[in-house]
Amino acid sequence: MVGAQMGESIEHLLSSRPDGVVIATPTEAHADLVLRCCEAGIPAFCEKPVSADLAVTRHVADRVRATAAAVHVGFQRRFDAGYRAARAALCAGELGELRRMHLVTADPAPPPPEYVATSGGIYRDCQIHDFDVVRWVSGREVVEVFATGANRGAGHFGEVGDVDESAAVLTLDDATLATVQSSRYNGGGYDVRMELAGTLGTVVAGLDDRVPLRSVEPGAPAPGGASWPGFLERFAAAYLAEMAAFLTMVQTGSPSPCTVDDSLRALLIAEAAGISRRERRPVRVHQPVGV
Repeated sequence: MVGAQMGESIEHLLSSRPDGVVIATPTEAHADLVLRCCEAGIPAFCEKPVSADLAVTRHVADRVRATAAAVHVGFQRRFDAGYRAARAALCAGELGELRRMHLVTADPAPPPPEYVATSGGIYRDCQIHDFDVVRWVSGREVVEVFATGANRGAGHFGEVGDVDESAAVLTLDDATLATVQSSRYNGGGYDVRMELAGTLGTVVAGLDDRVPLRSVEPGAPAPGGASWPGFLERFAAAYLAEMAAFLTMVQTGSPSPCTVDDSLRALLIAEAAGISRRERRPVRVHQPVGV
């Protein structure tokens, strides 16, 4: 692939017929760029989300399906070694029947006010990674969400209707329960984990020697390294792996490992979580039509 030059217009780039396009612009530009690549018949990698707007995401998903375009959306946890190993153990039957999932995403410090104001909120910006990976790992759909949250820290979260602490219970279509917690104030470091509990065993992803977690049981070993400072360091290998997967998709014509429809389904869960928190009730997740 040949990289674009600084200042080059998208029209000029697409007219040069590149093998593929990587979209890593601010979120508000994602949808238009994906659609342009679709109409030009050029494979695209798009950082999540396709759009923070549900109607726009639906439109893009419809166009991608209609044009049979090759689009890979960047939910990098699908390429993390631990998450992949946990999914493989479940698929191989090593855990028996899946009964419970527990996921944590906790930032060491909150993002700045200007970011929070345009992020779409903790469910669309942060926990959407958990929502996507619940579907991908379990192979099931989320049918109901019951979410709550609190603004315990800086006032700018509440000023835009957001929270900095959140917990949600997801019910899957086979009655498996998933609990999802998130925080913007995890002072110990960046903490991202997933537990799978089945009838034959339990595994956890993210419990490595840099997890900001220590046992207070006598004689229990302490983590061996410094805590992860943020998502870039924690998922560095996963980001490389997902880009390698995109290149393979472009070169071989293989199916997208994370489609726009996948992104839409994760966004629908986030939408339900937001409604649930605001209205303090369980909310059904509407399944997209035509997918």
